[in-house]
Amino acid sequence: MDKEMSLKNRDRLIQLGITISTFRKYRGLSQEQLAERASVSRSLISSIEAAGIAKSFSLEVFYNIADALEIEPATLLSAPTQFDNLLKQNT
Repeated sequence: MDKEMSLKNRDRLIQLGITISTFRKYRGLSQEQLAERASVSRSLISSIEAAGIAKSFSLEVFYNIADALEIEPATLLSAPTQFDNLLKQNT
């Protein structure tokens, strides 16, 4: 059961990293700019966004990233549906 949960969480962390990367690019930000706005290192942003890598990070960092992207934290968790809706609103 523990292994099953860690695989599930791994997939969630990978999806969250993809979502953060997608929103960052949508906002026209580099990893360096997002890191500066979120008060974290660029290497942390890079490892969070890295494809196929499940990088865990604190809730504080999660909130800082959401604030830096100017979106609600829940939006990051409910993507890709929320991202699709955002794109539709802005087209």
